[in-house]
Amino acid sequence: MITGVLRTGATTEGAVIRAARMTGLFYLGMAITGVLGFLVIRPRLFAAGDPGATLAHLVGNESLARAGVAVEMLMVLTQALTATWFYRLFRTVNATTASGIAAFGLVNAVIGLGSAVFLATAVEVASAPAGDAPATVHLMYLLSGNLWGVGAMFFGLWLIPMGFCVLHSGWMPRPLGWTLIGGGVGYLLGAFIVYLAPEAQVVAEILAAPAHLGEFWMVGYLLARGVRRNAPQEGRTPGSPPRKG
Repeated sequence: MITGVLRTGATTEGAVIRAARMTGLFYLGMAITGVLGFLVIRPRLFAAGDPGATLAHLVGNESLARAGVAVEMLMVLTQALTATWFYRLFRTVNATTASGIAAFGLVNAVIGLGSAVFLATAVEVASAPAGDAPATVHLMYLLSGNLWGVGAMFFGLWLIPMGFCVLHSGWMPRPLGWTLIGGGVGYLLGAFIVYLAPEAQVVAEILAAPAHLGEFWMVGYLLARGVRRNAPQEGRTPGSPPRKG
């Protein structure tokens, strides 16, 4: 009887660790595609304030522009999978909070989908110019950028329930949970500052710093350890009953 219970617990714990590692893998994919899209590809194509240069970049680097659309689509895919697997990982900790991670994460995926549509439209217009092609292409990139800018609210929002799940579960270091919550609040505030006070861009970046730290910490912990095998007393161990509220 005791042996059977131990085996069941070990199986449950192993399933949680596997789910954590898979979540970390999808999260890493999301981070990589985000860096490629925003920091590598976009700066080489979009010339702020110069529609003619933006069109020229797309015409002269069509393969890169199309790769940018594909990378955006991959970011959407990995974001959706990350959100889904975070729910799978934390649903036994607190179903409501885990649902919050999934819901806000899926909104991020929809935002990315819209951005990909704008980028794809820009590529299509650049490959077969018609009308005021420079203005159209430039507008598509502005819409894509502002879609992500406004959508930054949800990047902040999804970190807050993620942090609470870390704290409630005891599966990960408590400082990680607080970093995610603080980073989520900072990211949320920064999204408003960017539009209310454009000259305070540096403030928004400072507020977002804890969010970046928390996300990379979470990715590294999920991949390296999964979850703690012996959770602290204030948390839950894998296989214990879920919290509903």
